[in-house]
Amino acid sequence: MDADFWHRRWERSEIGFHQGEVNAYLQRYWSVLDLQPGAEVLVPLCGKSLDLLWLAGQGFQVVGVELSQVAIEDFFKEQKLSVSARAVDGFKHYSAGNVQIYCGDFFALEAQHVQQCRGFYDRAALIALPPPMRERYVQHLSMILPQGCKGLLVSLDYPQEEMPGPPFAVSSQEADELFAAQWELKRLLQKDVLGENWRFLKRGLTRLEESVYSLCRR
Repeated sequence: MDADFWHRRWERSEIGFHQGEVNAYLQRYWSVLDLQPGAEVLVPLCGKSLDLLWLAGQGFQVVGVELSQVAIEDFFKEQKLSVSARAVDGFKHYSAGNVQIYCGDFFALEAQHVQQCRGFYDRAALIALPPPMRERYVQHLSMILPQGCKGLLVSLDYPQEEMPGPPFAVSSQEADELFAAQWELKRLLQKDVLGENWRFLKRGLTRLEESVYSLCRR
């Protein structure tokens, strides 16, 4: 999987992963992190998620990272936000109010760009990546985010052989293994959601679970 894959998905509007409403788990569990309003929050591979707007509405300074310029410009256009854009360290940096988005490769993001972040939110980043890239993603996240940073992670698990990703299956065991070295990981919820997801039923899945985790960078 490469950058062209995601560019094509956005250009063709093949974005079944995009949610047309704010994620319910974000609204339910975000307060568990006990972050102070005004804190910066990193949202990797953010797309045009409405979760960005919700976090901003809670008083947080939102820092998104997204590869697709189409996704970013759609976000600001659809939300009717007056946006400014400039070049920053090889990224195209968009800003409107307390939402800023870096357009470019997440792996090019450096600690200096997120050194003020006290939180992060991942609903669709980890599960968008195949196994080798998931390990690299967590390593990079651990490298750039400061100690004490708290996060909320939403993931999916299903029999991977029954459906090619993305989204990919990430078991609770894999989540533990990926984050164990530098994060404290606590599972807040594990829920069978197959009956609520007709798209996955149609694709032949026999099991589908969603999990929510809180994390803290050691």
